[in-house]
Amino acid sequence: MRLTPTALAGAFLIDIDPVEDERGLFARTVCEEEFAQHGLAGRFVQQSVSWNPRAGTLRGLHFQIAPDEEIKLVRVTRGALFDVIVDLRPGSSTYGKAFHTELSAENRRQLYIPTGMAHGFQSLQADTEVLYQMSAPFNPASARGLRWDDAALDIPWPACSERIMSARDRTLPLLHQLPAPDSLA
Repeated sequence: MRLTPTALAGAFLIDIDPVEDERGLFARTVCEEEFAQHGLAGRFVQQSVSWNPRAGTLRGLHFQIAPDEEIKLVRVTRGALFDVIVDLRPGSSTYGKAFHTELSAENRRQLYIPTGMAHGFQSLQADTEVLYQMSAPFNPASARGLRWDDAALDIPWPACSERIMSARDRTLPLLHQLPAPDSLA
């Protein structure tokens, strides 16, 4: 695996090093020891899947507050998406900054998202499936979100003919409407 730091400290792009032969390929996607060498947690207690039948499906930007903050490891098993994280960590030099990348079944890239970051995505293809691994179980009482189209975040969401979103995601607060950063921890 190749772990490449992003512009947001603690977040990494992870590319596999496939071993290929006539049968196809084999590659590690998680290695607790290798993650630890980069200061990352490599244990995940919950795994979830998101299936998005139509291109233009937007989910997020979501996060959990303490004591249920979670690390996420996200990869696409079918299709492609525009994936976004936003730094919400108190005292971080990149607080309120966003990072985006394309994750796809074709590039097999993963995004490691540390605690204190909001996460969201927009499917770029119909029939896109996303696999999440999390370090903490989902707790609805700790679930929070941030508006996807907040101009302060300057996220270049891909244009699409129809954006499909939940009513909840359409009405999430803007960054300046969130509680003070220290109360998110």
